[in-house]
Amino acid sequence: MEKNRLLHEVVFSALEAYNKTRSPEATARLVSISEEDGIVVVEFEGSFCLTCGVRDWVEDYAYILRSMGCEARLIEYRETGDNEFKRLGIFKLDLCKQGD
Repeated sequence: MEKNRLLHEVVFSALEAYNKTRSPEATARLVSISEEDGIVVVEFEGSFCLTCGVRDWVEDYAYILRSMGCEARLIEYRETGDNEFKRLGIFKLDLCKQGD
């Protein structure tokens, strides 16, 4: 399977899994994918569970990607201005492997 196609499939499958298991407290939406360097930007929106730490909700997306065979890490976390219900996660993905 071509690398870019696999990257897109894994990113969207992880978004689907995230939203299925985290909604309505948090939902994720793809903002952008840079195929050249494996950077994925995702917007997270919701009430979150503030006692858990909002950053943890964002980092969960990297754990889902890892469970799908990608080396993924959160490289930047941003609060988006005055809206306490939106966050951006910037992830670096490497070595996404085709499933067996």
